This record gives sequence, structure tokens and C-alpha cells, in this order.
Amino acid sequence: MIGDNQKFNKTIKPNSAFLRQLKDKLPEFFTKDNQFNLNKFKLELQNNNVDELKDGYQLNFIGKNYARRQAGEMPTTVVVPDEKQNSEAGKNSQNLFLTGDNLEVLRHLQGAYTNKVDVIYIDPPYNTGNDGFVYPDSFEYSDDKLKEMFGLDDDQVERLKSIQGNASHSAWLTFMYPRLVLSKKLLSDKGAIFISIDDNEVTNLRNICDEIYGEDNFVAQVSVQLNPRGRNLDIFVAKTIEYVLIYVKNYSNPLSINPVEKTGKMVSEYNKEDDIGKYREIGLRNRNQAFNPETRPNLYYPLFVNPKTGMVSIEQDSSYTDEVWPDAPDGTKTCWTWMKEKSKKQKNLLIAGKSGNEWRIYRKDYLVKNGKKATTLVKTLWTDREINNDYGKKSIKQLFGSNVMTFPKSPGLMKKIIEMGSQKDSIILDFFAGSSTTADAVMQLNAEDGGHRKFIMVQLPEKTYHTNKDGKKIPTKGGKAAYDAGFKSIDEISRERIRRAAKKIKEDNELTLPKDFDGSFKHYRVVKPTKQILEDIDDFDPSGTDLFANMVDSFSSSELNVDGNATGEQTILTTWLVQDGYSFEANMKIFDFGEYKAHIVDHRLYLINEGWNQDDTKELLNQLGTHQLDLQSVVVFGYSFNIAELRELEIGLKQLDSHVNLIRRY
Repeated sequence: MIGDNQKFNKTIKPNSAFLRQLKDKLPEFFTKDNQFNLNKFKLELQNNNVDELKDGYQLNFIGKNYARRQAGEMPTTVVVPDEKQNSEAGKNSQNLFLTGDNLEVLRHLQGAYTNKVDVIYIDPPYNTGNDGFVYPDSFEYSDDKLKEMFGLDDDQVERLKSIQGNASHSAWLTFMYPRLVLSKKLLSDKGAIFISIDDNEVTNLRNICDEIYGEDNFVAQVSVQLNPRGRNLDIFVAKTIEYVLIYVKNYSNPLSINPVEKTGKMVSEYNKEDDIGKYREIGLRNRNQAFNPETRPNLYYPLFVNPKTGMVSIEQDSSYTDEVWPDAPDGTKTCWTWMKEKSKKQKNLLIAGKSGNEWRIYRKDYLVKNGKKATTLVKTLWTDREINNDYGKKSIKQLFGSNVMTFPKSPGLMKKIIEMGSQKDSIILDFFAGSSTTADAVMQLNAEDGGHRKFIMVQLPEKTYHTNKDGKKIPTKGGKAAYDAGFKSIDEISRERIRRAAKKIKEDNELTLPKDFDGSFKHYRVVKPTKQILEDIDDFDPSGTDLFANMVDSFSSSELNVDGNATGEQTILTTWLVQDGYSFEANMKIFDFGEYKAHIVDHRLYLINEGWNQDDTKELLNQLGTHQLDLQSVVVFGYSFNIAELRELEIGLKQLDSHVNLIRRY
């Protein structure tokens, strides 16, 4: 667990994550000892007439190699379940809220959620100098270790360490880079990421996203009018917009970005109505003069109109007497937009209208088609009233009675983004959750269209106060309203926002809300072990016979100094399940070996607590030998087993006809 990951992290190089990814895709270019065969790779390029790039543009910044290394590291934290929330309000929920450093959370999510998230939205720090951002990493490695890891000299080490506690562009890029690398791995093949940003870092963000996601997967840089009046703090020009950058995992996947439902002025265009519903009239004639009888002869044919009713037919008879060709008013010959066969099949949608003495042919375009509202491609300028910041503040004030968060995003903005990127069963991730506007929007959309979208919110437990020299708690800048309302950290506000928003949605949609509406969440805290635990891990000798007392209990929520009522066993098991690729809703069974309780998920048995003995080993081997148990692996918490017990278990498993792997974790 922690010990194993710490050992692994000591061997990580800046390109380790990239090489692991490359080996997954191209294992034939790696040797038995896991070395990349560059010469073989170059030869393959030459054989396929692919030229190497000798020179090319790329973004470099202080800390880039350090950031690349971070993207390859394993987590050094544990996942502590909030048993009170998870066994009560969140018991049946499939939504997740994770409190902790989002970089560590993203590392944990790699096991269970790789290629499973359809939408990622983030509103990271803008690095304006006023948003409180400073680079948080403490550079725990010695100068000599940094030199060894990155091949740096003394001056370069000092430059790297200079970004600590800094708000420079390099510090911001070093902070964002590993988070974006890990987030990409979570996206499904039809997935998209939406990132809010302003002028200060938009260029740098484009550059690192081009490098991580690929220039070919860039979709748009959308201008979003969040403050129509302009910011009064600006000099020279009052800024009214921010940006949303959109990248997809795979540009060739047509499901990555959806058109959105028409709203506002676009709906008012549907100003006519019949028995089917509201519609607008669209001219059937193609106005592109490149489309004419010579270039598109199959689109040039006559239609016939009943002069009394205005109805249209593909054929002439005694009722349909007036002949109409797709010619422009000046006589230029053009074409229809529909082929003859389609006009015949869809003739009930065709209607004629007089323009002077001439007939014009139109088609009916309904606002609601087959139960679905008409959609449109999203434009790169968003000016809808419901997306500006006033609506974000209004939403927070409605729920809390005061503005407990500064500059919250509007639920209208988030609904538009989620509608663009999701299907009804998608997973939506926000790892800068703030006040959880994203979760609110997910629940609103599910209530409106009966969807089963699930959210994963991640928020650092950032305090709304600081303690002065006298021990007095003082609200932070912008945190007074939250502190006065009883919220000591941002994640508390975030979780309470979800509860209150869900309650309001239920009240507003009492008669139409789906029975299986999910208005709650499971909660987990991602926590670094105490100093004492880390010292015990360093001191532990796996080949010895002595065990640390209560090593399992050291991972309980009380020993880790967090709320949640979780036992050490629950923390270890949750951390392992996510590492092993199981979701937080994994079907887990308790299995008794006499007085010893173990856990089984699929074909994997987890042995965590102390107290395993020789009789338990015999019982396990007997059940495996008689096929009462079907296992592929047995995972043991090494600190709970002495070397003799482990050897006996390992030898016994090897003697079975069916191979069962023993995995020791420290």
C-alpha cells in the first residue's frame, strides 16, 4: 500500500508514465528488462517512410520534468470512507464526493475509472495574483536527489525550487500539467474536457492541452459572457468574457460533442403551429449558387401547388395545377435541398406561400420532433443571460441565504456544458468542485430528462479561516460569509450545496421526478498517513517475525484525525479496491474463516486484520481444493502477518491444482 507506492515513486523518471503508456500500445518495442528499443522504433519509422522531426515547437517551463514525473507517481495517501454519510443518506447513491488534494485523488481514480468518464469540467485557479494561487508542492526531495532524478546542476535545482510558493506562469503550469495528464486517462473514447480560464493563462493552457490531448483533438475556445457590465477592477478595458476550452479524447468520435436544445430567441422563430405542434418555415430552395441543374441535376425538378390550399405535390393533377421550379427571383436556376424521392415521402412537411405573384416552397421544421426538442450546434460566443455570474450568485443565495462562495459558476452554464458532452448515463467529473455547481447541474438535468448521469466531485478541504498568533480564528479574504454561516472549509459548503440543491429539485419536481432520482452521494476523504505511521512503515522488516501493534487501527478515521467513523480495515480495503480497478459500488462479501473475517470481491480475497492462523490456512486451502471457493488471488496486508504465516500460505497456494496468486502489500 503506502510502503509499496513510496518505493515505486523513488524509481519514477519524468518519462515513466509516457513509457508505460507506450508499452501498453506498442509492447513489441520493449526488451525483457523493460527498456525501450529506440533503434528498432526508428527502423520501423524508416521502413514505413515516416520522417523524424528534427526540429519542432514545444512548450518548456521551469518544473516541466518535475510535473511529468508527478504524473507517473502512485498515490501516497489512503481513501477513508465517511461511514456515517455512506451508510445513511448516501447508502444507495452512485454519486461520489472526494475530499482531498485533487492530484492524489486523480491518482487513486486511475484504477477504477480509466476510460470511463465522459465529461470533465474544471474551473482551476486563474493565477491572476488575486485568486490566492501559489504553487503548493513542498519539494520533499533533497537537492542531491533532485539532481539525480532530473540531471540538474546547482543553478537548475535552485530555479526549480524557486517556484515553490510562487504564482508565476511556470508554477501554474507545473501545478496543472500532471492533473491534465491524469485526467486524460480517465476520459472515455467519446469523452470531452471543458476548462474555464481567463486571459491570464489561456495561451499557456492551450499550449499544454495541445501537448497532452493533441492539437487534432482541440474543438473550440468559447468566449463566455459572464459579466455583461464588465469588471470594475480592470484598467483601460472592462472585461466581460472568460473562456471555456474544449478538447476531446478522440476527435473522430461523433458522440464526443452533442448539439444543444434551442432556447431563448431561437425558440421564438417557431412562430407557427398546427396539430403536430410549433414549427418554423425554411425555404426548400438551396441558396448556394454552386448547386445548380448542371452540378446537381438530381435536385432540379418541378413541384406542384394546390392554389386553393397551398399544399404541395410531387406530381401534377387537376388539384395541383401551379408548377414551381427552384429558380431564384432573378431567374437564376438553382436546386432544391431535397431529392425528388425525399420530397415525395415528406410531402406532408412541404407548404407553399406567395411572394408577390410567385409561389415559394417551404418545409416545416418542428420545435419538437419525435419527443425531442430541436437542437443546434453550439456557437463560440455564449451570451445567454442564465450563464452569467449573477445567476451563480443568485443560486447560492437561494440555497444558503447568503453569498457563502465568491464568484460561483451559474448552473445554467454547467447544464449547457454537460448537455454538450454527456449522454443520459454518463459520468461527469469536476476535480476543482468549489461549491459543486457541477453536481447541482447534473441533478437538474437528470430531473428534467429522466437521465442517470453520475457525478464525481473533488474538493480540497481549504479552510475559510486562518489562526493568528493569539490562536484566534480569522476568516480568510472572501471567506467571512462562509465562516459566519458555520462552514470551516470549502468542501463542507460543497457537500451542503448538493444536499440543499437536491432538496429543492425534489420540491420543484415533486410530480414528475423519476422514482430512482439520485440526490445524494457517497463521501470519501483522501488523507496522508500520520508521521508515526510513516515512521513505522520505514522501520518495518518484512522478513522479521515481529508485528507492529494495531497497524490496521492506525488507518482508522479517528487515528488519521478526520471525521467519518471508518475502521482501519475499511480504509485499507477501500484504498485497495480502487487500486485494483473496482468502483466504489463494488459488490463486496464478508467471508468467515472461523473467527477471522475476510472480504471477497469477484475472485479476489482480501486478508487485512491480524489473527490469521494455521487453521485458517488449512480451511482456505480445503475450500479452494474442493472448489467451494473460486479465487484468482489472495491479497494480504503484510504488516498483519509474520513471515512464517506468509510462507505457509504461499507454499499451500502453490500446491493447488488451480493457480492462486498471493499478493503481499506493505
